[in-house]
This record gives sequence, C-alpha cells and structure tokens, in this order.
Amino acid sequence: MAQRLDSAGLSFRQDYFADPAGWSALVRLLQDIFGIDIGPLKQLGGPDPTSMPFGWFDAKGELAANISAFALPFVINGRNVHAAGLQSGAVRPPWRGRGLYRDLTVKALDWCDRQGFEAVILYTDKPSLYEPYGFRSIPLHRYEGIAPAASSALRPARLLTPTDPDDLALLQSLLKGRSPVSNSLAVSNNAAMFLINTRLDPDVRISFLQDQQTAIAWKTDESGRFGLIDVVATEIPPLAMILGGLEVAPTSIDVFFRPDRLDWDGVPHPFESGTVLMVRGLGDTSVDFPAMLSPMADF
Repeated sequence: MAQRLDSAGLSFRQDYFADPAGWSALVRLLQDIFGIDIGPLKQLGGPDPTSMPFGWFDAKGELAANISAFALPFVINGRNVHAAGLQSGAVRPPWRGRGLYRDLTVKALDWCDRQGFEAVILYTDKPSLYEPYGFRSIPLHRYEGIAPAASSALRPARLLTPTDPDDLALLQSLLKGRSPVSNSLAVSNNAAMFLINTRLDPDVRISFLQDQQTAIAWKTDESGRFGLIDVVATEIPPLAMILGGLEVAPTSIDVFFRPDRLDWDGVPHPFESGTVLMVRGLGDTSVDFPAMLSPMADF
C-alpha cells in the first residue's frame, strides 16, 4: 500500500533555483545530508538552466525534502536519447516517513513525461527505492590496459583552473560543443555537472591541449597509475596523442568510459563505486558493450 502524504506544516514549491533563498536552502540540505557543497556552482556558471527542482519547505524557508530534474541527453549504442536526469534527492531526518520523497518523485517523473523525455536516469545507492517507478540498473565498467607509446605533441598541455574566468570561459565553450566521449554510453551535454565535479574531486586535473582544442580530465594515484576520466572535444584525439600532450608515460592506464574513440583497447572491469546508474524508459535496451558514464557526469 502506498504511503500517504503527510505535508502538515510544509509548503510545496517548484522551479526555485532563480530565488537566492531557495537555492541556498538546497545548498544547505545537500551539505547537511550528504556533506556535499554545491555552492561553488554559482561561480562556475550556475546550475543547469534546464533544472526543475521540486521541494517541500517549512515555515522558516528550510527545505525538508527535494528532488531535481534536468535535461541530460546521452548516447547509448550510438543512439542519441532525449533524456532527463534526477538528482539532489534528499529528506531531512525529522521529516522522513511522511511520504514526502515519494510525492516529489512522482511529481518529478510526471514533469519529465510531460516534457516528452523518452528516458530518465539517476545515480543511487538505494536501487530498490526506485525500482517501483520502473527504473532498472545498468552495469558499469571501466577499462584497464597497457599504455600506448605517447605521440609527440606540437605544444604541451597546460592546466586549467575552472575558477579562473578565462579558463572557465574556455571550458564552457568546449563543453557546449563537445562530442560524446564514447558511442556506447556517454552524455552529450553536462556542463554544470562537469564543472562542479572539478570542485568535488580535488584530485582531478583538467588540462588543455591547444592544438586539438581538447580538455582532458585525468588523475594519478600514489603509485603513478594514470586514470583518464573524460575527454571534452569536438573530435576525440587518440590516447597516444593525449599522453604526449600531457607529457606523461605511465605503464598502465584506467579509462573510466568505453575507449571506442581513443584508438586503444583495454580490458573491461566492473566499476564499483557504491552507487548504481539506473534508467527508466527505453524498453529493454541494454548497453551493447561494457561501458560507463564518465565520473565527470556523476550527478
């Protein structure tokens, strides 16, 4: 039996990101519940302009519960999908057990249906919570292999700092015109998520290959192992060219998306992160090859 909604003492609102008080209430909610600070997004171009938040507010203007939908076009098996994403789902402990989150989820999915999205995707560590709404899990895989010999670059890459106005403008331009990093599974447009993830994961470096007009998101661990997180470009350069531009020579590599556009082959391994990617819609479509969305698209 569906849980009955008890919204006594609360007021429902939607589309409140343009309201400074509403945005600040969401920032506090996510900080309090998850320890995630999305406040810097305001200095990185702001939230995704397609975002549609749904929330229950108390009399003091605090968000008791929230979920947000936004346009998130992606590619699966070479097919462009007009899709939405759900994110920032949270309920403050004193308000749990009152049906608020279920109510907001239904409202958000109804909105997605009215907008004509053919699919909705989300990340969660509680997949059973969303299965009743028609969501199903997509297995995720990273790729591991031996690094190719780096090819020489005309000019070495330079590090970008997204908080620098000029670097931010460059990144925004590249993200606006990017191609999907993989034909198997990749987002087509995710500027806001890419930019905030540069702040949420301080280990990620963003380097710019000027001759290829390409931004590279990458990291290394204590052992020097190279991780390729994302590639933002109109034309995806080969991995050998990326390594040459970065002036790195690792022995082994992890690629956190299917490397079908990198002119390099690796071995897929299940990606375990504690969260699951789920999709609603698209019938019984599954990914034809092991793949994952870049962590820079994590939302």
